[in-house]
Amino acid sequence: MRVTVFGASGGIGRELVTQAIGRGDEVTAVIRSSSTADLPAEAEIVRVDAFDDPAALVPALDGRDAVLSGIGPRGRNDGPVAAPITAVIVEAMKQAGVPRIVAVSAAPVGPPPEHDAFVNKRVLMPLIGSILKPVYDDLDRMEQVLRASGLDWTVVRPPKLTAKPATGAYRTVVGANIGRAFSVSRADVASAMLDALGDPATVGQPVGIAN
Repeated sequence: MRVTVFGASGGIGRELVTQAIGRGDEVTAVIRSSSTADLPAEAEIVRVDAFDDPAALVPALDGRDAVLSGIGPRGRNDGPVAAPITAVIVEAMKQAGVPRIVAVSAAPVGPPPEHDAFVNKRVLMPLIGSILKPVYDDLDRMEQVLRASGLDWTVVRPPKLTAKPATGAYRTVVGANIGRAFSVSRADVASAMLDALGDPATVGQPVGIAN
């Protein structure tokens, strides 16, 4: 498969590039011109000055089968990042004729599972959602952009991200968040995103993930 990874200089993006190459995919990694990224030599790196012009992204998408996006705000003061950049990516995908995208979102964007633990459902998630409200508002708008795009989209919603190695021992559920979800490694999130690319059941759906 020929894939383009946006946000390739971030933690999940680097994992997406590395793991996709390990699976035998042909990978184009898109990063800002000012970014530095320790990426595998097998990846084609495309540097972009700004993510406000779809036409500037089309060359990185021509002939590709799918897009993987690790783009998202790094903190509450980052400002809207995921939604505006994803809107530009969506338009570029339409121009290039690329139908499939899998993007990372976050568990607090979706409703808590009905049978989740009381503390998680009534205390922790509302507290986290309040503290990081600008971040989750941005990701919620990103999901709205994808739902309205007409593309074959999937969003993966992890809880707290860690830098631990890939375990392969994570839980996923299509269409909902996972109960008693506290953390998951960026490496496992990348693995789940790559798995979702070829899974028709995830098209047009959020995918909850946690260890």
